[in-house]
Amino acid sequence: MQKKIPGIAILVIFIVAVATPSFTSAAVPPIRPFPQHVRYAPGTIKPDFPRAALDNDVRVFFNHWKADYLVPAGTAPNGTPMYRIIHSKAAPQETVSEGQGYGMIIMVLMAGYDPDARSILDGLWAFARQHPSSVDHRLMAWQVPEDPNTGIDAAFDGDADMAYALLMADNQWGSSGTVNYLQEAKQLLAAIIESMIGPQSRLPMLGDWIKREGPPYSQYTPRSSDFMPDHFRCWYDITKDSAWLQVLHATQAAISQVQTDYSPQTGLLPDFLVPVSATDHHLKPASPNFLEGPDDGHYEYNAGRDPWRIGIDALLNNDPVSLAQIRRIADWIYIASGGKAENIKDGYFLDGRALRPGNDFTTFFASPFGVAAMTRPAYQAFLNDVYTRVKQRYEDYYEDSVTLLCMLVMTGNFWAPAPQTAQQGMALPPVNMLLLHR
Repeated sequence: MQKKIPGIAILVIFIVAVATPSFTSAAVPPIRPFPQHVRYAPGTIKPDFPRAALDNDVRVFFNHWKADYLVPAGTAPNGTPMYRIIHSKAAPQETVSEGQGYGMIIMVLMAGYDPDARSILDGLWAFARQHPSSVDHRLMAWQVPEDPNTGIDAAFDGDADMAYALLMADNQWGSSGTVNYLQEAKQLLAAIIESMIGPQSRLPMLGDWIKREGPPYSQYTPRSSDFMPDHFRCWYDITKDSAWLQVLHATQAAISQVQTDYSPQTGLLPDFLVPVSATDHHLKPASPNFLEGPDDGHYEYNAGRDPWRIGIDALLNNDPVSLAQIRRIADWIYIASGGKAENIKDGYFLDGRALRPGNDFTTFFASPFGVAAMTRPAYQAFLNDVYTRVKQRYEDYYEDSVTLLCMLVMTGNFWAPAPQTAQQGMALPPVNMLLLHR
């Protein structure tokens, strides 16, 4: 027999239910809402337009990016609505792990402007987890739909950016909601260090499919755009795993070695690098068609991200090694372009010659050079010109995603995850420039 509940009890239950806040993930406000106006390293600059205008430029570009590239992708087994970033307008059915990583970082940074940022972030992560690598299931397959002919395995940068974004999310909302961001990030970092970092080289490998000793791909054949010093620094700060210090130092040593040996006038890095020989593990530019095409040994559509990756570390952490490396690039592009954004080419030989005749301007190459220009106050007019050229130019998924991330940096709205007990990361030991394993 069902007991009747007294009316007063019903009233009390109703009042408590109404008055008690719902602690769902979406209900927790962001701790670092957009815009943030981060103060970067001393002696660096931003486009000197009104701050409100810069913030609005980001909002407008983000709105276009979200409308063009973010799509729903079903529901995860736990009921989480999933999302993915399309790989191109011509192939909207395809997604790559790189795009999921970009999307997750962008959504954390835009929280406070986009009320759905957290639920979209969770959905992007849920989609990644539903498409694991066949090699290390903790990582995401680099391409979806999966294709056995091209490999159902992981690529370094996508998972690296996802781990970074999860740590940002822990800073932004904490980890007591639907997703334990900190725990998920640490599990992902464990997979990255075990399956995608060279055990002797301490360099990022192309993916979890690499055989450590090759050939032709090995722990000594990295993609230069996987050199992410700020990522590695943050991972050490938060996990206190000294392996990430080794990775940081090894990648910075590799950058300096290649700049000195192969691009002393430009500072440019090639898309892919290989060892000098089987016994000499110093790096040199890859030969044509090493992995992707004839320009694998040039500054092309992988390496074009390098100034952004290196520049973030210089701007956020005032690291002297990254600062020297990025200024080398900034000084060259300023002179090569005549201080005009319109003269930036779509790819270069390492000696600074344009890869292709004419001038097919693209935001993909220009935007990262804008980040580089932020490290030289004398290049204020050049930085302003780059920013003006890219802020309202829309191309495709790859170009627009990199441009939006660079705009977030240029406008002072990019920040790095930090230990919850500290506002800034710990100071790190100086880099041993001879640490590159031989």
